[in-house]
Amino acid sequence: MAELKYISGFGNECASEDPRCPGSLPKGQNNPQICPYNLYAEQLSGSAFTCPRNTNKRSWLYRILPSVSHKPFASIDQGHINHNWDEVGPDPNQLRWKPFEIPKACQKKVDFVSGLHTLCGAGDIRSNNGLAVHIFLCNSSMENRCFYNSDGDFLIVPQKGKLLIYTEFGKMFLQPNEICVIQRGMRFSVDVFEETRGYILEVYGVHFELPDLGPIGANGLANPRDFLIPVAWYEDRQVPGGFTVINKYQGKLFASKQDVSPFNVVAWHGNYTPYKYNLENFMVINAVAFDHADPSIFTVLTAKSLRPGVAIADFVIFPPRWGVADKTFRPPYYHRNCMSEFMGLIKGHYEAKQGGFLPGGGSLHSAMTPHGPDADCFEKASKAKLEPERIADGTMAFMFESSLSLAVTKWGLKTCGCLDEDYYKCWEPLQAHFTPTSRSPTEPK
Repeated sequence: MAELKYISGFGNECASEDPRCPGSLPKGQNNPQICPYNLYAEQLSGSAFTCPRNTNKRSWLYRILPSVSHKPFASIDQGHINHNWDEVGPDPNQLRWKPFEIPKACQKKVDFVSGLHTLCGAGDIRSNNGLAVHIFLCNSSMENRCFYNSDGDFLIVPQKGKLLIYTEFGKMFLQPNEICVIQRGMRFSVDVFEETRGYILEVYGVHFELPDLGPIGANGLANPRDFLIPVAWYEDRQVPGGFTVINKYQGKLFASKQDVSPFNVVAWHGNYTPYKYNLENFMVINAVAFDHADPSIFTVLTAKSLRPGVAIADFVIFPPRWGVADKTFRPPYYHRNCMSEFMGLIKGHYEAKQGGFLPGGGSLHSAMTPHGPDADCFEKASKAKLEPERIADGTMAFMFESSLSLAVTKWGLKTCGCLDEDYYKCWEPLQAHFTPTSRSPTEPK
């Protein structure tokens, strides 16, 4: 595969043109009257026109044919995409899933769109408030098919297999331990090279942004320069039989046909683009004296709500790092939280779970449902010698955290076949160690 080129930076005003057509970017949106190379000018807006300048999201695309050149949309098979949060009754229990099974190509070809499965979510698409968590399980590339989401942004977290993503802005190559964000309305297609699995966080009505750093200062966590935006690339291709454009609109799937590839953008400029990020570039902040800091110190991206400091969704990672705090319990503490926490594992072994939480699986701890280290982890951590140690080497766990109370779909609770019915048993061996006559087990009675 030829090396793909990128532009560095998060949320920047950028410009790019395919080197095959030098000078394809006009000076101004549509100046002169006819664009260079006789291209069409088209604006893609990711925010209201009148948003303040620092939150206004839009890009101009200069393309061979405008995206309006298609046949009418018609409803298609909905597959496993589901935004009906009342499909089954609520379940406040701690939930854990074994690795989600990828269909075998020899049995049935499944591409990225047909392999989307909604696991849980909350809110309302029509009012632009909420989120959904999807799992993608696929074994085949999208052939003369593309997808775009009218409902929200997709944050894609691959766990197994590599993705080559074609977008209107250019191509991105994505592999495990990298993420990408395809923002609302952007058309894309996914090639895969083997059985492929991953997680998606979808947010409605807001966009992901870098968290404020506060007392951390100017630098730290995910740095803007490490985010990569694809360089313009186009294909001028007629498609016999038609190219299928699939749209997710109000939670339902629709399809239309057009005669040409939608990836016909020769040049673009703006600040509303897809982007990717390598999780290895995250600058970890951690406790160096005592205590266990809140997981918010590991936030890569946030999608803010209207309440200050409260997110519709945060994307949080738990990367390799040093543990040096003393006089403290180092693993995550036992916890009840007003937030909902969905966790996934890209690779390795998560420190607070000795077994059962596996790459390609997940867990959900709903609002105010208690959770924390299993019994084995607690016993080992309570007796461990507190000296500097490496934590999570070869591991990458992540969390989708939300202020919304998430509902699990029927597929997640009943039909996926991966729900771990014995998850609660990992805490059953916990025993009371209360010593009412001495403050410490080492003190005389």
